[in-house]
Amino acid sequence: MNKVPNNKAWWLVLPVFILVAFSALIPLMTVVNYSVQDIFGPGNAYYVGLEWFESVLADERLQDSLLRQFIFSGAVLMIQIPLGIGIALMMPTTGKRASLCLILLAIPLLIPWNVVGTIWQIFGRGDIGLFGWGLNELGFDYNYTANTGDAWATVLLMDVWHWTPLVALLCYSGLRAIPEAFYQAAEIDRASKWAIFRYIQLPRLKSVLVIAVLLRFMDSFMIYTEPFVLTGGGPGSSTTFLSQTLTTMAIGQFDIGRAAAFSLIYFLIVLLVSWLFFTAITHLDKQK
Repeated sequence: MNKVPNNKAWWLVLPVFILVAFSALIPLMTVVNYSVQDIFGPGNAYYVGLEWFESVLADERLQDSLLRQFIFSGAVLMIQIPLGIGIALMMPTTGKRASLCLILLAIPLLIPWNVVGTIWQIFGRGDIGLFGWGLNELGFDYNYTANTGDAWATVLLMDVWHWTPLVALLCYSGLRAIPEAFYQAAEIDRASKWAIFRYIQLPRLKSVLVIAVLLRFMDSFMIYTEPFVLTGGGPGSSTTFLSQTLTTMAIGQFDIGRAAAFSLIYFLIVLLVSWLFFTAITHLDKQK
């Protein structure tokens, strides 16, 4: 006799579906609806099809912002991932020093994004900021409000200071999860530090590094508050990233249709590149 399956357990999942529907699906469908309409006011909208998507893809300003965004995110990954691994390797594993290092590393992560931008805005000033004043005293003509290269370097350095501790903490947790027997075997074989890192530590960090790369790419690709507070997107538009361009379009210009189309393209780019990163890293892991 076949037993009738008990579907009452689905009632436990129902609150999650409702929460996801209200927090993600309904807003997403609203944006999709706006992206195919020309809105003149409440109850006054006209269907335009894919016109806004074509307009956004042909906009040179958005293309420039996208290029700057990819360059910034690429620089973030190339600096923060190796630096985070290095910091994690140098951290003590036991005792009060380990606890102190963990606390110090976590401090930048606890600071709100707008406060981080304000801190570096003051820190980089040539008249009262220790960083800006120090560089000028050393003979560098540093001015992040007027020089494009200085603005880029300051925004990048600010992000490195703010988020490298996250990578370091993730790597530290991965290193602490490696069984001590692996190190004992390496010591018996008289393996060098480089050999231990290459054949024991790095392979065991693969899953942690996948998370670190995905988190840092998504966060850096959607960065808004820190560079907006620090440079306002300047000088000119040299540090204006995609999120700032989208905000200006939606709120400053109130161009809802184009902003909705742009936000969907933005979302798909983040989703696609994150999937490519995940697929590439996991594929390399399977080959080895």
